[in-house]
Amino acid sequence: MENYPQKTCSIDRLVTHAKLVEAAKAGVKTQQRRDGVYGWPGETFELEGMAFIVTDLTRQRLGDMTDEHAKAEGYPNLEMYKDIILRMHTGMTWDPDSLVWVHTFAAQV
Repeated sequence: MENYPQKTCSIDRLVTHAKLVEAAKAGVKTQQRRDGVYGWPGETFELEGMAFIVTDLTRQRLGDMTDEHAKAEGYPNLEMYKDIILRMHTGMTWDPDSLVWVHTFAAQV
């Protein structure tokens, strides 16, 4: 296993917004970006009784995000993702050089 930093938050806090929980359960949302580590690959979590497993954890610059990444987050495109993220996090600016942790996950069968 790779050497990942310590978690900054509980995996249970990885996906919390009701619309995003529904998108994950529908298989539309497969990634969650956070400024810290919430879960490591192989770790499982539940969303409303449905089990998920973290399949990958990588670092990414916000400036490297694409429409495809935004779709994996459960949004139709990058512009909408950016707009909603900036409205959710008052005072945040979109710094293309900011690094985030990309938690990739899948429904556990």
